Order: sequence, then C-alpha cells, then structure tokens
Amino acid sequence: MAREGGIGRRSAAGGIGIGVAVGYNIANVGAVASTLAGAYGVTLATIGLLTTFQFVVHMVMQIPGGRAADRWGARTSGLVALVLIGAGNAVALIAPVIGLAFFGRAIVGVGTGFGFVAGSDYIRARGGAPVMQGYYGAGSVLAPGVAIALVPGFADWVGFRAPYLSALIVAVVAAVLLVLAPPSHAAVRHAGERIDRSLFRDRYLLRLAVVHAASFGYSVIVGNWVVTLLEHHGRSKSVAAAAGSLTLLLAAFSRIGGGALLRRRDASRWVALSIVLGGAGAIALALPLSTPALFVAAAIVGLMSGVTFAMAFTGAQLQRPDAPGTAIGFVNAAAALSIVVGSPLVGLTFSLPGDGRLGFVVLGVLAALAALATPPWRWPADR
Repeated sequence: MAREGGIGRRSAAGGIGIGVAVGYNIANVGAVASTLAGAYGVTLATIGLLTTFQFVVHMVMQIPGGRAADRWGARTSGLVALVLIGAGNAVALIAPVIGLAFFGRAIVGVGTGFGFVAGSDYIRARGGAPVMQGYYGAGSVLAPGVAIALVPGFADWVGFRAPYLSALIVAVVAAVLLVLAPPSHAAVRHAGERIDRSLFRDRYLLRLAVVHAASFGYSVIVGNWVVTLLEHHGRSKSVAAAAGSLTLLLAAFSRIGGGALLRRRDASRWVALSIVLGGAGAIALALPLSTPALFVAAAIVGLMSGVTFAMAFTGAQLQRPDAPGTAIGFVNAAAALSIVVGSPLVGLTFSLPGDGRLGFVVLGVLAALAALATPPWRWPADR
C-alpha cells in the first residue's frame, strides 16, 4: 500500500473524511441564510444564531472531545462524532420549525466538537507527518467552501432541507471510509485521567490558540456572512456564491503548503505575514470593488487563512505528547469561541449603516493584530 508521510491510504481517507464531514457543517447553513430566514419566518440574525448555537456546543466539547480521543482512540471517537453529525442533520430536515433546527444544530455541535479533534489525532496516531496534517486541514476547509458553492443551488430543488440533507449524505460517506480504516490506540499516557491545569497556563499553547482563532475562526465567520454581504451590496447570487466560496476553498491548498512550511526554521515569520494579509483581505471585501478585484480579495482571504493550520495542530501535539488530543481541543476551542462571539456580532452589523461592511472591517483589523501572538516554530528536536 502506498504511504504518504508514514500513513496508509485507508488511514488517510478515514481521517480526512472526518474533517470533511465536520467542515461541511460549518458553512452549510450560512450558505442559504436568506432562504432559511424565509422558510422559518425569522430574521437573518436568528439564522446566524444557528451557527452560533452549534459552535457554543462545539466549543464546549473541544476538550472533552480531545479527552475522548486520548482515552478511547481517535477512530472510535470519530465514529461517534459522525453518528451524531448525521443524527443532528436528520432532526433538522424534518420540518421548517426553528426549534427543530436549533435542536439539530446542538446535536451536530456535539458531533463536530468530537470529530474535528478526533480526525486530526487519528492522522497523528496512524503516523501522519505535519504535511498530512495539512491535507487533513485542507479537507476540513474544502468542505465548507463546497457547501457555499453548491448548497444555494441545491436549495432550489429541496428548499430549506438543502443544508441538512447534503450534510447527512457527507456524514454517511465519511463514516463508511472510517469503518474501513485501521483502528487507532489511546494515548500512551493520559495525564493521570485528569486534565493537567498546566494546560491552561501553557503560554506556547495559548499563542497557538490565538493564531488558530485569527485564521480558522475568522475564516469561518467570513465564510458564513460573505455571500450575504455581497448580495446586500448588489451582487448576483451566482457572483456572491462564487466569490464567497473562494474564502474557504482556497485554504485547502494553503493548509497543505502550511504543513510543508514547517520544514523552515523561519516558518513563524511567514505564518504571521499570512495572518496580516488575511485580515487585509477581509477589509477589502467590505469595499466597493470591481468584480475582478472582489474575487482577488476573496482569494487572498482563502489562501492566507489556511497557512497557520499545520503549525497550530502539530505544535499543540508536540507541546503536549502526554495528551495530544486534549491539546488540540484546547487550541481549537479558542477558534470556536471566536466564532461564537464573532458570528452574531457581524450579523448585527447588517442592521447598521454600511449594511455589514463595518463588521468585516473590524474583523479584518482584529485578525491582523493577532499576528503579534505568533509563536516561534519549535522543531521536535528542540522540545
């Protein structure tokens, strides 16, 4: 069997499949926010709360999800996650009742909370190198980009069920791939079966958490609102969806490149630069640009938001080899928190002068400032 970075094809497919299933549920609802608002008879801000609600649960489940991966093995934890993701979407597609949507998104949030950590830890446990973590990250961000591009058209056929039905199909396919993949083992040492308080005082982990929030977290917020922003400022649905999809789709390539970047000792400088440029891209999206310039700005956001992924996750795993899943959960919880706080706030700016533009400007400035927190890249031999 051919191997890449020490990992077999079935292992790679199983791990990346988890990331794809998790990532798809990040932007599937935001891609048709206006359609859902009409079907449920609620405001756009309420639709934004569906994403917020999911990510509140997702955030809370990050460290427990990491503990589950450490204790049970990442493959088992990942299978549980995929079942929960499928079940949550099945609940939401029953009827256009906002209560069902919130309940379904809560279940999905538990699943994505377990799944995102499990997928990355499964790649590590099966021998994946930092570059393979980049491929995992690429799959997880390619999926929401696909959702933004395809769900609006799918909604023309099945209405409000489009984001949920398509996500259910993705979860089933990912589960099949993971069932066919080899098992993984629990962490060698599980920190005495209690969370070591030093985890929350680890400055290196804290800096990785800020960097991850300023890349992944901010890109999710942009991805969930960019189509609405562009439509409100006169762009057609097709142009808005195409440009908006670039903010997530292109991160798939830069996440792979970010993994290769870690071979350089000056990787931190490039990571910091990518965060600054990504923030500038979000600001540019708020400006009255020509259509070609708009696509360039969206492409910059997408490409720059993926560079940091491999550093954040590989760095966390190397920093805490006693509980690598828990360390990933801690770092990813920071990104989830930024999404929980940022998504509704950006949504509220659509009721202010500028119709959403202020939210994108502030988001871009904050993301660029976060580059100051970029930690030095530490090679495994230096740890």
